[in-house]
Amino acid sequence: MIVSGKAVVVPGTNIDTDVLYPGIYLNIDDPDLMKPYLFEGLDPSLRDQLVSDTVLIVGANFGMGSSREHVPLAMKASGVRCVIGSSFARIFYRNCVNLALPAISCPEAAKAAKAGSEISIDAVAGKVTVDGREFVAAPVPPFMLEMLERGGLIPWAQHKLAQS
Repeated sequence: MIVSGKAVVVPGTNIDTDVLYPGIYLNIDDPDLMKPYLFEGLDPSLRDQLVSDTVLIVGANFGMGSSREHVPLAMKASGVRCVIGSSFARIFYRNCVNLALPAISCPEAAKAAKAGSEISIDAVAGKVTVDGREFVAAPVPPFMLEMLERGGLIPWAQHKLAQS
């Protein structure tokens, strides 16, 4: 699985899902209708930087706090194709995988990326390229790759059940 795009940098560490997608909007369940509220409690101007091939660059412990699936759903609907960070909160990371949004931990690549950097991720090989510089990340495990390629946990599980 290879993903590429332009970097949008979300500055800071320990960014909480409550500021990424505030609770007042949790009643919205259509990802397209979620887009206007992504980053609402952090920096709404970040939304203006998102395009159809965005690779979001984040700091350490990104997505801490509550288990809001709205964050990766709104990110995907807004054009985010992958999130690269120094580290992720466990539940945010798993929500990304479950919803077919690759989240790659690669602190060196996250540090090297600037707004607008050209990013390419080879999830199988564990390589992240930032403006032509290659960095090593842990390869995504095969079952998670399969889940990402099938469109997330539910389509993956449906496929597995159909094979039984």
